Amino acid sequence: IGILPGHWITGAYFTATSMIGFIALAGIIVRNSILLVDFIQIQERAGVAIEEAVIRAGAIRTRPIVLTAAALMVGAFVIILDPIFQGLAVSLLFGVGASTVLTLIVIPVLYALVLGGSRSGREVVGVAAQASVEPGGLARSG
Repeated sequence: IGILPGHWITGAYFTATSMIGFIALAGIIVRNSILLVDFIQIQERAGVAIEEAVIRAGAIRTRPIVLTAAALMVGAFVIILDPIFQGLAVSLLFGVGASTVLTLIVIPVLYALVLGGSRSGREVVGVAAQASVEPGGLARSG
């Protein structure tokens, strides 16, 4: 989301190195999202409510995500004036800036909305399945 506006703002051409930055950024974005979602799931398995798990994930995992983004931005800033690697630098600077904000806001909100609502449905199905088990341990088929 931030890559093309970044090229437009800086007046840089979208080059092959810009595309390399685009691909590298995809891996970083996925890693950051996995950090959040994995932490949320660990908290849920520990018995924490989904809303609380999302809040804890945001509070605890924000620092590693922001530090990763900051390190990438500093590294990209060093090569921003290089005519060959300027597209890579612009892609990384603007892309990681936008994706970090979106990762820290959109991923937790979507996780809570999408999976938070379906958790209660799964629990109801689980209780219904337990209620349909006969004393012998086999579920009724009808």
